[in-house]
Amino acid sequence: MKVVAFNGSARKDGNTAILINYALSEIRNEGIETELVQLAGQKIHGCRACYKCMENKDKQCAQKDDIANECIQKMIEADGIILGSPTYFGDVSPEMKALIDRSGFVARMNDFLFKRKVGAAIVAVRRAGGIHVFDSINHLFLGAQMIVPGSSYWNIGIGRERGDVEKE
Repeated sequence: MKVVAFNGSARKDGNTAILINYALSEIRNEGIETELVQLAGQKIHGCRACYKCMENKDKQCAQKDDIANECIQKMIEADGIILGSPTYFGDVSPEMKALIDRSGFVARMNDFLFKRKVGAAIVAVRRAGGIHVFDSINHLFLGAQMIVPGSSYWNIGIGRERGDVEKE
């Protein structure tokens, strides 16, 4: 088994990464292989609506000028997918939105590549908008026919400066 996590923050090892690493630590404790992909500093752009993925059906985005296909391949190979994002103006970061749109479209156009995989959202928020970010990420999971486990509360950590999410 393997779980791959994507940190959609522009801050490589900030609060979102801290929260993701808490989850990955627990998963590793169960003997499951994990990988963290940090989108910070990587080139990834939004979907260009070319519809080539619908035409080609090769499990890839036709746009080859960024890391999206590498991320999509990691998602295909994983049993579980974690998407973590900070809250930017009440929604996911631009990097996370690009990953959601591109991977979601490719998955749907290739017979639901992520169907029956487990998906979990992790959100870092300063003060407001975190529930909307959580919901935006879950739209990918649910639209891709993935399994979204429930919890006693939402996977959200509050903080602004690096490390704030670890404070009580």
